[in-house]
Amino acid sequence: MSTLTFAARDSRTMLRRNMRRWARYPAMTVQLVALPVIMLLMFAYVFGETLGAGLGGPAGDRADYIEYLVPGVLLMTVAAAIQGTAISVAMDMHEGIIARFRTMAISRGAVLTGHVIGSFLQTLVGLVLVFGVALLIGFRPDANAMEWLGAIGLLCVFAVALTWLAVAMGLAAKSVETASNTPTLLVLLPFLGSGFVPTDSMPAGLRWFAEYQPFSPVIETLRGLLLGTEIGDNAVLALGWTAVIGVLGYLWALKLFRRPPVR
Repeated sequence: MSTLTFAARDSRTMLRRNMRRWARYPAMTVQLVALPVIMLLMFAYVFGETLGAGLGGPAGDRADYIEYLVPGVLLMTVAAAIQGTAISVAMDMHEGIIARFRTMAISRGAVLTGHVIGSFLQTLVGLVLVFGVALLIGFRPDANAMEWLGAIGLLCVFAVALTWLAVAMGLAAKSVETASNTPTLLVLLPFLGSGFVPTDSMPAGLRWFAEYQPFSPVIETLRGLLLGTEIGDNAVLALGWTAVIGVLGYLWALKLFRRPPVR
């Protein structure tokens, strides 16, 4: 059996292990999906009429704000899902199962790959559910087939990049509680970007941060692909941030996983 086949077989085993964890702890999955859905409904129905008027002028309404809101909530869904990844990895590290895996004849990378693929599939489930709710409340994208492929592809690669970062956070955490708190900043970044209000409504310093932090270019690119708004250089920035986050997260996670266990 080749090394690649060996690694793929072990990765499937670790993926099945993580999927069984979903079944045993469904409350975690529900919680990670519930937050974006609640935010979507709250902003749409509590603030939507007022913020829609701000976006579209006197003729603006809730429907205008829902169109603006959904791409940001989709990114929040990705960020919320990786919190569960960090917790899951930290649990493995602190409950001793990783130490046991190190003594077994399995591919070292398969342990991390199982977490990444499992988290990615969980994220996809969350995105589908949130997008379904968005359609029910009136979101109507007008993308063509190529734009749909671009939007889905961007969401997928950004989700994988953030997942590797979450794996590294879980490995670096001193406890499971720490792992649950560390990714919180990522969940908040859509609020400090263009996820819920346009950046030109913000003070100068916050506006600069909001425009160039990782989430805003991805959100603006999704808006352009799904709704036909101007993308400009946001697509380049989005792909650049995705590459940086993914590579740094992967290298960080690999370094932490390969370090000698603390005795």
